[in-house]
Amino acid sequence: MITLTVEAILVVLLVLVLMQFFKKKPATPSAPQPDLANLKATDALAGDVISISGAGDEYSDLDFTADHCTWVQAGAHHWSELSGPYKERRVSMRVATNADGDVEVAIHTDPRKLTLGDFGLAEPDLTDLDERQNTEDWFEFDQKKWAYRLSREAQATGNQGQPTGFYYWEFQEKDGTGLLAIRKAEGEPFAITLYTGVAPGNVTVYRGGR
Repeated sequence: MITLTVEAILVVLLVLVLMQFFKKKPATPSAPQPDLANLKATDALAGDVISISGAGDEYSDLDFTADHCTWVQAGAHHWSELSGPYKERRVSMRVATNADGDVEVAIHTDPRKLTLGDFGLAEPDLTDLDERQNTEDWFEFDQKKWAYRLSREAQATGNQGQPTGFYYWEFQEKDGTGLLAIRKAEGEPFAITLYTGVAPGNVTVYRGGR
């Protein structure tokens, strides 16, 4: 009798174990998907069509397809850069979120190939600015004052290729929306990008093919 009872208990336990084994695990909730009809600048990816009101030549809309997307991290600062062809040149849009959680959008449409000499700067000047880390430092360019904002090592990860490292300096236009970005990768010349800030609400994003 005891043997039968033990066998019955073992059978019940075996059934319970098998039920737990074959029991379906609850589905992991998927990440919320963006509303494709109302994509924001922060949702933009490579392949998307980007339209920025009044930012093109002669105040037309700036429309381009982003064929390259890069995510940049410089210390606590991070942002995305999307670029693509516009007429006879390339343009780009930079999207960042500041410490207050506000989205900052800036675009690069200037066709000029700028050098440090255009700003009256040389490499030792950038080294000095980096050592000082003083946001009161500034210089003049295009009859505007540009204040030192930050400088540090940065890393970029793009949708094409491997991550790359470089040193990065950033300057903000005083009393304006301009942003000047200077980067220097080892063994490469200085790369300079001049941005103009735009209202995030002026950006429309259309999801493209992947």
